[in-house]
Amino acid sequence: MLTGLSAFPLTPMNEQGIHEDEFSGLVERLAKAQVNSIGVLGSTGSYAYLNREERARVTQLAIESAGDIPVIIGIGAMRTRDVLTLAEDAQKVGASGVLLAPVSYQTLADDEVFSHYETVCRSLSVPLCVYDNPGTTHFTFSDELHGRIAQLPQVRSIKIPPVSMNPNAARERVDRLRALIPEDVTLGISGDVVAATGLTAGCDSWYSVLGGLFPETALAITRSAQAGDFKTALRLSDQLEPFWALYREYGGSLRVIATAAEILGKVSTPCLPLPLNTFQGSQRARVEQVIEELELR
Repeated sequence: MLTGLSAFPLTPMNEQGIHEDEFSGLVERLAKAQVNSIGVLGSTGSYAYLNREERARVTQLAIESAGDIPVIIGIGAMRTRDVLTLAEDAQKVGASGVLLAPVSYQTLADDEVFSHYETVCRSLSVPLCVYDNPGTTHFTFSDELHGRIAQLPQVRSIKIPPVSMNPNAARERVDRLRALIPEDVTLGISGDVVAATGLTAGCDSWYSVLGGLFPETALAITRSAQAGDFKTALRLSDQLEPFWALYREYGGSLRVIATAAEILGKVSTPCLPLPLNTFQGSQRARVEQVIEELELR
């Protein structure tokens, strides 16, 4: 479950509610593609914009739509109390694992983050993936803190931020962290642009935004890397450079992937929670041009 391709779909919505049929369709597509796991209510799933009831409904829909594919549920929230409630909700309906980022308004200290994970782990009967995402949480894990948290009994994976594009530097980063964590804790790369580099550097999994909409494309990269065919994995990723360029130019992956989903008719417009918006005008035309150029479907 915590190796290979973990695909993270959008949670399509408007101000009236979740587009349930569209969300279920996205999950069913991932299950049909046979991704290794489905990551629901991550950053791409807009978890921070949803209340408890909405998150519980999305979780239920995901598990109903995923067939035999494991579903990992994001349970990040500002207060430990609320994380515990979300963890209970996810486990009640059959989540295979949970994903937890140290979300906070005030800057957290290392000991506070450790205590947060320690408390949550005591309430879990399923594996936990540590979500290291300083771009949204504004908290930076030290390798030493990762090593401490990875000793907790339910921690089974760490979703690390993008590694260097330099293969040697990427390998050093992965090796340095792996030396501090138990053997049964996997390392997963996030950041689609450097995913192939991370996999070739020794990461066990790819926690993928791209895979949530284009699972076959992401699977081809992942399977090549798993087979030790790193040259092919890197070549397939390089072919997606026009898409990666959109991420860099437009400030990340969420609006790009959401706009692409609208263009392809996988979701209706709008599909993001206000104040977020998908692209219109020339930016939307550019995304459409790249989709056509790369023949993404």
